[in-house]
Amino acid sequence: MTAGPTRAVSAAVFHDGRFLLVRRGRAPAKGLYAFPGGRVEPGETLAAAVRREVAEETGATLGQIEHLVDLDLASEVDGGRIEFVLSVHRAEYAGGEVIAGDDAEAVAWLSVAEMERLPLAGSVLDIARGIVEAA
Repeated sequence: MTAGPTRAVSAAVFHDGRFLLVRRGRAPAKGLYAFPGGRVEPGETLAAAVRREVAEETGATLGQIEHLVDLDLASEVDGGRIEFVLSVHRAEYAGGEVIAGDDAEAVAWLSVAEMERLPLAGSVLDIARGIVEAA
């Protein structure tokens, strides 16, 4: 029997007209810029996972967190099987020294225009544009 998809979270942290992005150092999406995030640990709420993952990958602390959308992400190696259910959240930056950590190769605050010139993971650009339009 095959286990179901792994639960994961990410945070679209929007602050002063820019988004907090990491360049992923490991699969999935190795080398691509993405919102910080990762796997949900057993017994952890989605909001707790968002706070932990953002802190581990960027050093940032978060204020308010709001769920945006759940995305099914297919395996990069297993013929398109759904490997992750990614819960994307919008989050407020509350502070902390932003520095790349955990599996992030780099971290940066980027505008949508800057993001358009970078290799991005999946729906990052569409989500960022939607947040900017709603602001």
